[in-house]
Amino acid sequence: MTLKIPKVPKKYINFTIAAIIFILVVIWIGNFWLLLGLPIIFDMYITEKVNWTFWKRRNGNNSSFIEWLDALIFAVIAVTLINIFLFQNYRIPTPSMEKSLLIGDHLFVSKIAYGPRMPNTPIAFPFTQHTIPIIKTKSWSNLVIWPYKRLSGRGEVKRFDPIVFNFPEGDTVVLEETAVSYYEIIRRNAREMQARDSYLNQRQRPLNDYLDDSRKDLWDNYEIIYRPVDRRDNYVKRCVGLPGDTIAVRGGVLYVNGEPAPESDGQQTTYSVVTNGNSINPKAFERLKIARADQSVSGAAYILPLTRQNVEAISKFSNVRDVYPLYETAGKYDPRMFPYDPSLSWNEDNYGPLWIPAEGVTVDLDMSNLHFYKHLIDIYEDNDLRVADSTIYINGAPAASYTFKMNYYFMMGDNRHNSADSRYWGFVPEDHVIGKPKFIWLSIDKEAKGLKKIRFERFFKRVR
Repeated sequence: MTLKIPKVPKKYINFTIAAIIFILVVIWIGNFWLLLGLPIIFDMYITEKVNWTFWKRRNGNNSSFIEWLDALIFAVIAVTLINIFLFQNYRIPTPSMEKSLLIGDHLFVSKIAYGPRMPNTPIAFPFTQHTIPIIKTKSWSNLVIWPYKRLSGRGEVKRFDPIVFNFPEGDTVVLEETAVSYYEIIRRNAREMQARDSYLNQRQRPLNDYLDDSRKDLWDNYEIIYRPVDRRDNYVKRCVGLPGDTIAVRGGVLYVNGEPAPESDGQQTTYSVVTNGNSINPKAFERLKIARADQSVSGAAYILPLTRQNVEAISKFSNVRDVYPLYETAGKYDPRMFPYDPSLSWNEDNYGPLWIPAEGVTVDLDMSNLHFYKHLIDIYEDNDLRVADSTIYINGAPAASYTFKMNYYFMMGDNRHNSADSRYWGFVPEDHVIGKPKFIWLSIDKEAKGLKKIRFERFFKRVR
């Protein structure tokens, strides 16, 4: 006698698979209230009481338009979930990471490398960062705002990892000048006001007075908006400093915890290439992959961003007399450098030492070091910080110390003299970290023509 095993209906098999996947995702997210969605999945596959795909008929034929609409909705939902939890595409728009990454490189960025973030603004127009194309309006709704939460990933940020992150100073944006951060516009305009008073022999006021005037002028005359963390511009830099590290730059050389940092293969510095008066053949620049936009001529010298390999190659040209790096002089103050304190006399080639805050670490606070941490405490960690009569108040209480709630990182571009990075705007909070670029899946050279525009040799190249 043969024992017959009853055939299980396909809908029960599909429900079981969908339910298991859903439960595993809920466990990963850690919000067990989401299990209330199980009855919906049960109804979709088993009872079919509610037509959850209300735009199409369950029984009978649908029009071609409805079929296309159904496919489009499925694709949008699927790609959105993939972009949130697994990976996303990012395009390199600036030369700040050359020659490691080139303008026109399209990156496959892993979200699970450090753990995907749950979106702060889950209600948003799909596939846009912060602005809807054509109509030029914001792409998200503030109706639902979720707090920062990162799911478990494959690992943690390591020193010298390339990182994709949200621009920290991108929280407040002047719509008439989006290419420059709101805070830098305030500092720039304050410096200009101060310089004008000096030129006119007017009484010099404290810098904070100029900053207040600059801020008021900006709010009175321009349109300014706020962007949540996940709607700020995306940047890619190299993480040169981890929480608790001390970084410094001396004569253009990066030091981490007192030790010189290794150079990446694509790291560039700006050099002066002095010739005997004869021009360098443009084909030579092409062979060395030095873009036309990077070539500047000053008399008998070229000003070029070069890797060490390029320096060695150009030094051997018969018409080249000298090649030397263009470093800023130690002690020459650059007012664009974080934390914008003239007494430090920092510039892009002589910077620090600077300690990077770490979660759970307590620091003593006074007026001598507040400028390092004020923005972190007040903005990134959502406290009310103010100063009155040289006394620091946090959330209304006098404070002589502070314990950090998050880890922070220090980022630098490989194109050291052409990178707006942490030297200019400070630390990157952990809640701004998006993911790790793994490889280049497409690369387009805008300077080339025809098929040469496609850099086939960069396809599927690992990002290091």
